[in-house]
Amino acid sequence: MAETNGSAAGAETSQPTLPKMQIVGQFVRDLSFENIAAQKSLQSQVQPDIQIQVGMDARKREGDNLFDVIVKIKIDSKTKEEKPVPIFLLEMEYGGVFKIENIDEKQLHPYLMIECPRMLFPFIRRIVSDVTRDGGYPPLNLDTIDFVALYRNQIAQRAAAAAAGPKADA
Repeated sequence: MAETNGSAAGAETSQPTLPKMQIVGQFVRDLSFENIAAQKSLQSQVQPDIQIQVGMDARKREGDNLFDVIVKIKIDSKTKEEKPVPIFLLEMEYGGVFKIENIDEKQLHPYLMIECPRMLFPFIRRIVSDVTRDGGYPPLNLDTIDFVALYRNQIAQRAAAAAAGPKADA
């Protein structure tokens, strides 16, 4: 019996610690909405062509396990005509301060660039919806963003740029 208790105690100590994430704060770092159609008095009832660009950035803060994660959104809306006319342009940088513990150093960067933006996204979606509605348009409800695919694309682009860099210098 004593051996069984010793084995159970050994099994408890060998269990990995689970990652912990806490959102310490959230903020709009930058927000710009240009209502181009209203400025030019355009009265177009056509379906808009909406282009969305998403970028991410993460930095270590001066606290224990504190990180800033910024999601950058650029939404460009134009008419679907032969000569597209701009309707509106929305640019936003939305950030969060995260306290992250029990993450292996190798996994920290993907965690910051995937999981943290995933936590911020519902707030970004609400702000975009409110701003477009308040700008006089139907609320723009962003589709869910695949942050894993976005992260992989950024890594591939950096690798391609690094590979192309030495060849350009030679």
